[in-house]
Amino acid sequence: MPIEVDDLAGTEALGRRLGRLLFPGAVVALIGPLGAGKTHFVRAIAEGLDIPNPRVVNSPTFVLCQEYDARLPIAHFDAYRLRNATDFAELGVMEFFENEGVVLIEWADRVEAALPVEHLRVTIEPSGETRRRFTFDGVGDRYIGLSNAFR
Repeated sequence: MPIEVDDLAGTEALGRRLGRLLFPGAVVALIGPLGAGKTHFVRAIAEGLDIPNPRVVNSPTFVLCQEYDARLPIAHFDAYRLRNATDFAELGVMEFFENEGVVLIEWADRVEAALPVEHLRVTIEPSGETRRRFTFDGVGDRYIGLSNAFR
C-alpha cells in the first residue's frame, strides 16, 4: 500500500524513519524518475542512521559511489550513468553487499540483475508539485518485515 507525503518535510520524516529501522547488511533499491527526490530521501535515511553531517550527502551521479560514516557505514550508489548490471557489479558492489553497512542504490531498476536476491525496493512517484507516493516492497523475510512497517 503506497504512502503519500505532502511535502519535503514528509519525505524527510519517512526517510529518517526508514534509517532508524535499517540493520547491518541492509540493501535499499531506490526507483523513481528524475526529480522524484531519491537523493533527498537518501539524505533523510542517513539522518535516521545518525550521520554527523547530513549536508555531505549528495548525488553520486558522476562519482558513482559515496561512502559515509554513520551508526552503520553507508555506501550510496547511483546507477543512472551505468549501461547495465555488469557495469554495476564491476564497481565492486558485491563487497559492499557482504559487509555490515547499509547500501543505498539510486536508479536500482537499471541494475536489477546485480542486486542481491533479498533487498528492500522503494519506489518514489511524484503525485503533485511537492507530493510523493512511496511504495515499499520487501524481498526476503527481513525485508518483508521492514516493508510491513510502512503499511
